[in-house]
Amino acid sequence: MTALDGLTVGDLLITEKMDGENTTIHRAGSYARSPDSRYHPSRDWLKAFAAGIQLQLEDGERIIGENLYARHSVGYDNLPSYFLGFAWIVGDEVQSWDLTLARFEELGIVPVSTLYRGPYKPGLFEGIAASLDRTRQEGFVVRIADAFPEAEMPIRMGKYVRANHVQSETHWMHSELIPNRLTSS
Repeated sequence: MTALDGLTVGDLLITEKMDGENTTIHRAGSYARSPDSRYHPSRDWLKAFAAGIQLQLEDGERIIGENLYARHSVGYDNLPSYFLGFAWIVGDEVQSWDLTLARFEELGIVPVSTLYRGPYKPGLFEGIAASLDRTRQEGFVVRIADAFPEAEMPIRMGKYVRANHVQSETHWMHSELIPNRLTSS
Protein backbone atom coordinates (compact mmCIF):
# COMPACT_ATOMS: atom_id res chain seq x y z
CA MET A 1 0.00 0.00 0.00
CA THR A 2 1.13 3.50 -0.82
CA ALA A 3 0.00 6.89 0.49
CA LEU A 4 -0.62 9.33 -2.33
CA ASP A 5 -1.44 12.78 -0.93
CA GLY A 6 -2.79 11.18 2.24
CA LEU A 7 -4.80 8.53 0.39
CA THR A 8 -3.81 4.91 0.96
CA VAL A 9 -3.95 2.93 -2.28
CA GLY A 10 -2.85 -0.47 -3.58
CA ASP A 11 -1.94 -0.84 -7.23
CA LEU A 12 -2.48 2.06 -9.57
CA LEU A 13 -3.85 1.41 -13.02
CA ILE A 14 -2.95 3.72 -15.89
CA THR A 15 -4.91 3.30 -19.11
CA GLU A 16 -4.86 5.15 -22.38
CA LYS A 17 -7.28 8.10 -22.53
CA MET A 18 -9.09 7.69 -25.82
CA ASP A 19 -10.41 10.63 -27.84
CA GLY A 20 -14.04 9.65 -28.07
CA GLU A 21 -17.37 10.30 -26.45
CA ASN A 22 -17.86 9.07 -22.89
CA THR A 23 -20.79 6.66 -23.10
CA THR A 24 -22.81 4.62 -20.62
CA ILE A 25 -24.53 1.34 -21.47
CA HIS A 26 -27.20 0.07 -19.05
CA ARG A 27 -30.06 -2.40 -19.09
CA ALA A 28 -32.53 0.08 -20.62
CA GLY A 29 -30.18 1.42 -23.34
CA SER A 30 -27.29 3.82 -23.61
CA TYR A 31 -26.48 7.49 -23.53
CA ALA A 32 -23.59 9.80 -24.29
CA ARG A 33 -22.30 12.03 -21.48
CA SER A 34 -25.73 12.47 -19.85
CA PRO A 35 -29.08 10.66 -19.98
CA ASP A 36 -30.62 13.54 -21.95
CA SER A 37 -28.06 13.48 -24.81
CA ARG A 38 -29.65 14.26 -28.14
CA TYR A 39 -29.36 12.34 -31.42
CA HIS A 40 -26.16 12.38 -33.45
CA PRO A 41 -25.40 9.96 -36.33
CA SER A 42 -22.08 8.98 -34.70
CA ARG A 43 -24.13 7.26 -32.00
CA ASP A 44 -25.98 4.88 -34.35
CA TRP A 45 -23.26 2.21 -34.24
CA LEU A 46 -23.08 2.45 -30.46
CA LYS A 47 -26.86 2.09 -30.06
CA ALA A 48 -26.75 -1.15 -32.09
CA PHE A 49 -23.76 -2.42 -30.08
CA ALA A 50 -25.48 -1.57 -26.79
CA ALA A 51 -28.65 -3.39 -27.90
CA GLY A 52 -26.57 -6.55 -28.22
CA ILE A 53 -25.45 -6.51 -24.59
CA GLN A 54 -27.92 -4.45 -22.57
CA LEU A 55 -30.25 -7.36 -21.82
CA GLN A 56 -27.30 -9.20 -20.25
CA LEU A 57 -26.97 -6.38 -17.72
CA GLU A 58 -28.75 -6.35 -14.38
CA ASP A 59 -30.65 -3.34 -13.05
CA GLY A 60 -28.11 -0.96 -11.52
CA GLU A 61 -25.24 -2.28 -13.65
CA ARG A 62 -23.51 0.17 -16.02
CA ILE A 63 -20.68 -0.21 -18.51
CA ILE A 64 -18.75 3.00 -19.19
CA GLY A 65 -16.45 3.51 -22.15
CA GLU A 66 -15.53 5.58 -25.17
CA ASN A 67 -17.65 5.67 -28.30
CA LEU A 68 -14.90 6.01 -30.91
CA TYR A 69 -16.98 5.83 -34.07
CA ALA A 70 -16.50 9.50 -34.99
CA ARG A 71 -13.09 11.11 -35.36
CA HIS A 72 -12.61 13.95 -32.88
CA SER A 73 -9.14 15.54 -32.59
CA VAL A 74 -7.22 12.27 -32.79
CA GLY A 75 -7.88 10.00 -35.75
CA TYR A 76 -7.65 6.26 -35.21
CA ASP A 77 -6.82 3.88 -38.05
CA ASN A 78 -6.42 0.62 -36.15
CA LEU A 79 -9.15 0.28 -33.49
CA PRO A 80 -10.15 -3.18 -32.23
CA SER A 81 -13.71 -1.85 -31.72
CA TYR A 82 -15.60 1.43 -31.91
CA PHE A 83 -16.40 1.01 -28.19
CA LEU A 84 -13.60 0.56 -25.65
CA GLY A 85 -14.68 0.01 -22.06
CA PHE A 86 -12.99 1.55 -19.03
CA ALA A 87 -15.35 1.02 -16.08
CA TRP A 88 -18.00 -1.33 -14.74
CA ILE A 89 -20.25 0.19 -12.09
CA VAL A 90 -22.70 -1.83 -10.03
CA GLY A 91 -25.02 0.22 -7.87
CA ASP A 92 -22.77 2.96 -6.56
CA GLU A 93 -19.47 1.05 -6.69
CA VAL A 94 -16.85 1.19 -9.42
CA GLN A 95 -15.70 -2.41 -9.66
CA SER A 96 -12.08 -3.51 -9.41
CA TRP A 97 -10.16 -3.59 -12.68
CA ASP A 98 -9.77 -7.38 -12.49
CA LEU A 99 -13.53 -7.92 -12.10
CA THR A 100 -14.17 -5.31 -14.79
CA LEU A 101 -11.98 -7.18 -17.27
CA ALA A 102 -13.76 -10.45 -16.47
CA ARG A 103 -17.17 -8.80 -17.02
CA PHE A 104 -15.98 -7.19 -20.25
CA GLU A 105 -14.88 -10.61 -21.51
CA GLU A 106 -18.33 -12.07 -20.71
CA LEU A 107 -19.99 -9.24 -22.64
CA GLY A 108 -17.52 -9.12 -25.56
CA ILE A 109 -16.28 -5.63 -24.70
CA VAL A 110 -12.72 -4.62 -25.56
CA PRO A 111 -11.06 -2.64 -22.74
CA VAL A 112 -8.90 0.43 -23.21
CA SER A 113 -5.16 -0.30 -23.31
CA THR A 114 -3.32 -0.62 -20.02
CA LEU A 115 -0.15 1.50 -19.94
CA TYR A 116 0.92 0.62 -16.39
CA ARG A 117 -0.22 -1.32 -13.36
CA GLY A 118 1.69 -1.30 -10.11
CA PRO A 119 2.65 0.85 -7.17
CA TYR A 120 3.08 4.59 -7.31
CA LYS A 121 6.66 5.75 -7.69
CA PRO A 122 8.08 9.24 -8.08
CA GLY A 123 8.18 10.34 -11.71
CA LEU A 124 5.61 7.73 -12.79
CA PHE A 125 3.13 10.18 -14.31
CA GLU A 126 5.82 12.32 -15.92
CA GLY A 127 7.36 9.20 -17.47
CA ILE A 128 4.04 7.99 -18.89
CA ALA A 129 3.30 11.48 -20.25
CA ALA A 130 6.72 11.67 -21.90
CA SER A 131 6.21 8.26 -23.53
CA LEU A 132 2.97 9.22 -25.28
CA ASP A 133 2.89 9.72 -29.03
CA ARG A 134 1.04 13.03 -28.96
CA THR A 135 0.02 12.69 -32.61
CA ARG A 136 -1.92 9.49 -31.83
CA GLN A 137 -2.63 9.51 -28.10
CA GLU A 138 -4.80 11.95 -26.20
CA GLY A 139 -3.47 11.16 -22.73
CA PHE A 140 -3.99 8.73 -19.87
CA VAL A 141 -6.30 7.96 -16.97
CA VAL A 142 -5.09 6.92 -13.52
CA ARG A 143 -7.27 5.04 -11.06
CA ILE A 144 -6.78 2.65 -8.20
CA ALA A 145 -7.09 -0.95 -9.39
CA ASP A 146 -9.34 -1.91 -6.46
CA ALA A 147 -13.08 -1.23 -6.24
CA PHE A 148 -14.24 2.08 -4.76
CA PRO A 149 -17.47 4.06 -4.25
CA GLU A 150 -18.53 6.01 -7.32
CA ALA A 151 -18.82 9.13 -5.13
CA GLU A 152 -15.05 8.91 -4.56
CA MET A 153 -14.14 9.15 -8.27
CA PRO A 154 -12.66 12.65 -7.81
CA ILE A 155 -10.09 11.28 -5.35
CA ARG A 156 -9.64 7.78 -6.80
CA MET A 157 -9.22 8.74 -10.46
CA GLY A 158 -7.52 11.42 -12.50
CA LYS A 159 -6.57 12.10 -16.08
CA TYR A 160 -3.84 13.75 -18.09
CA VAL A 161 -4.64 15.19 -21.51
CA ARG A 162 -1.96 16.49 -23.85
CA ALA A 163 -1.52 20.23 -24.22
CA ASN A 164 -3.46 21.82 -27.09
CA HIS A 165 -5.55 18.69 -27.39
CA VAL A 166 -8.35 20.31 -29.39
CA GLN A 167 -6.98 21.22 -32.80
CA SER A 168 -10.10 22.80 -34.34
CA GLU A 169 -12.36 25.71 -33.51
CA THR A 170 -15.39 23.70 -34.67
CA HIS A 171 -16.68 21.02 -32.30
CA TRP A 172 -16.58 17.55 -33.87
CA MET A 173 -20.39 17.22 -33.58
CA HIS A 174 -20.80 20.23 -35.88
CA SER A 175 -18.27 19.05 -38.46
CA GLU A 176 -18.43 16.45 -41.20
CA LEU A 177 -18.72 12.97 -39.67
CA ILE A 178 -15.47 11.12 -40.35
CA PRO A 179 -15.48 7.56 -39.02
CA ASN A 180 -12.37 6.18 -37.38
CA ARG A 181 -11.13 2.88 -38.83
CA LEU A 182 -11.10 -0.57 -37.32
CA THR A 183 -8.24 -3.05 -37.42
CA SER A 184 -8.39 -4.78 -40.77
CA SER A 185 -8.87 -8.51 -40.48
